[in-house]
Amino acid sequence: MRTIDIFIPLKGKSERVPGKNMRPFGGRPLFHTIVATLEAAERVGGIYIDTDSDVIAESAAGFDTVTVVRRKDELLGHEISVNWLIKDFLVDHPHVEHLGQTHCTNPLLSAATIDAAVDAYFANDAVTSLFTVDRIQARLYDKAGEALNHNPEELLPTQDLDPIYLENSNLYLFERKAFFEEDARITSRTMMWEMDPYESVDIDEEKDFRMAEALHRSMMRLEGTSVERTF
Repeated sequence: MRTIDIFIPLKGKSERVPGKNMRPFGGRPLFHTIVATLEAAERVGGIYIDTDSDVIAESAAGFDTVTVVRRKDELLGHEISVNWLIKDFLVDHPHVEHLGQTHCTNPLLSAATIDAAVDAYFANDAVTSLFTVDRIQARLYDKAGEALNHNPEELLPTQDLDPIYLENSNLYLFERKAFFEEDARITSRTMMWEMDPYESVDIDEEKDFRMAEALHRSMMRLEGTSVERTF
């Protein structure tokens, strides 16, 4: 069974939702949720957390499965691209031939989805990357009010429209060699992996955090448990 190492970048400070990575979610710091999910996934090998925060580093060190990577001084700041962090990690870890990257801001991502995506990625020799998406089947317009994916005069049922896919930032898988050649997580030979949109909530703003909390509570009630979900 093939596994893939996972890289998680975690800043100590966040602009739109202050302190979100350590903010309580379901009774524990937000980033603990994605770590628990990765621990439950059968296709995940090493878990690496890259951080500039002493608090996050100390908290992450409490997981036996996590290797903490302290961010270098030249890679500090909000203007630093995640690609730069990935590149630095791969340079320092030459044994990693395939890498996955996720965030702690998608706390509803499940171990089953991760495992299925990793299996699909390794099963397709024609691709060098995979990224997760949400399917959109709705009538879309550009900023000028022009229809993008439909004819307003026909009004086809939305289920008959050609789907459009949204990059949801939940999971990226890619080959080391292709990443360095193209300087991108999503390479020219990529595949999309469609997810359940209820699972792919990404926390960018305060309202996203509240929605993720509400969905998490709903999932626990449906499962009939008051303890943490086994992600």
